[in-house]
Amino acid sequence: MNVKIADLMAKRVITAQPHHSVDHIRGIMERNRIHAVPIVGPDGEAEGIVTTADAARKLKGESPVKRIMSERVFCVPAYNDVSKAARIMRKHKIHHVVVTHEKKVVGIISSFDLLRLVEGHRFAMKQAPATQRKRSR
Repeated sequence: MNVKIADLMAKRVITAQPHHSVDHIRGIMERNRIHAVPIVGPDGEAEGIVTTADAARKLKGESPVKRIMSERVFCVPAYNDVSKAARIMRKHKIHHVVVTHEKKVVGIISSFDLLRLVEGHRFAMKQAPATQRKRSR
């Protein structure tokens, strides 16, 4: 497979900052019909991520999003092969990986993006390993 993350990622990534309210993030997700929002610092670097599961937690709406965000955010450079993002998602059982360029957030890739790749048949099937038959003597 020779598809790069930059070819598949959502380039119009919506981000928020740690001081934004939980209600603000919930509104962003609802209005834009998205399932994850990267939380960025003043330099545009990823500090965390909020998913719909995080946003569903019972917490007052005016609370800062820093209280519900996952600080363990997985990032991958835009120039990497999509298999890198798939490996991260599978290994850590997550559905979103933040895409960066020179440490700044430039996109996001989801498991749905990877499914689009498979659905479009834009991949090469690997040949099954050849099995050796035992000879009877």
